[in-house]
Amino acid sequence: MHDLAFVFAGFAVGLIVGLTGVGGGSLMTPVLIFFFGVKPHLAIGTDLLFAAFTKMGGTVSLARQGLVPWRVVGLLCAGSLPAAVLALWALRSIGPATATAQHIMTTTLGVALLLTAAAMLYKAFVFSPARQAAERASRQQQGDAADRPRHWSLPVLLGAAIGTLVTFTSVGAGAIGVTVLLMVFPLLPLPRVIAADIAYAVPLTLVAGLGHATLGSVDWPLLLQLLAGSLPGIWLGSRLVTRAPERLIRSALSVLLAWAGAKLVLI
Repeated sequence: MHDLAFVFAGFAVGLIVGLTGVGGGSLMTPVLIFFFGVKPHLAIGTDLLFAAFTKMGGTVSLARQGLVPWRVVGLLCAGSLPAAVLALWALRSIGPATATAQHIMTTTLGVALLLTAAAMLYKAFVFSPARQAAERASRQQQGDAADRPRHWSLPVLLGAAIGTLVTFTSVGAGAIGVTVLLMVFPLLPLPRVIAADIAYAVPLTLVAGLGHATLGSVDWPLLLQLLAGSLPGIWLGSRLVTRAPERLIRSALSVLLAWAGAKLVLI
C-alpha cells in the first residue's frame, strides 16, 4: 500500500506541475517529509533526480519549438552549477545525515518554501493574463535584445544563489527561478522565460541529485515509484491546463507552501 501511495503522490504532484508550472521540488519534498516521514536528506536527494528526469522531456519539447533561449540558460548555469558543486562539498564535509546538516536543510527548506509561496502570489496577481499578453507583444518587437539581462553579472550571481538553494533544499528552480528571470530579463517573452527556467533546471538538478547520490542521499526505489506516477500526471495536467482556474490553484498552493515553510522554520 505504501508503494501505491508514493505512485499516487507522484501523480498528484505531476498533475499540479502540468496545470500550473509550479516546480515539483516545492511540492514533493514537503509531501515526502510531512506525509511519509522520509528523512530530509533522502527527500531532498531523491526529489532532485525526480525533478531532473521529469523536466528533461519538457526541455526537449520546448527546444523543438525553438522556445529555449540558450544564452540565458548558459548565464544561469555559469552561476548555478559551480554553486551546486560547492554546496555538495559543504554537505560532504558536514555529513548529510548529521543533526547539523538536517537542521540546515529543514530551516533552509522552510525559507525556500516561504519564498516560493511569495513568488507564486506575485505571479498570480501581478502577472495577470492581460498584462502578460500586452508585455509579450511589446517584448517580441525587441528581437535579439530580449535575451540580454539588465547586467551580465545578475543572472550569474542569482543563478549561484538558486544553485545553492536547490542543492540544499531541492526547491528554488521553479517559481523563484521564473520570478528572478522576469526581473533580470524584462524583455524576454513569458513562454521563453518558462522555457529557460525548465531548461537550466535540468543540469542543475541532475548535478545536485547525482552529488546527493554519491552521499547516499537518494532512495532509488522511491524515485522510480514517484516517476511512475508523475509522468502520466504531467501528461494529463498539460492537457487540462487551459481549463484550470490557475490563479485559484496558485493561491491555494501558496498558502499551503507558506504553512509548510513556517512549520519547517519553527522545528
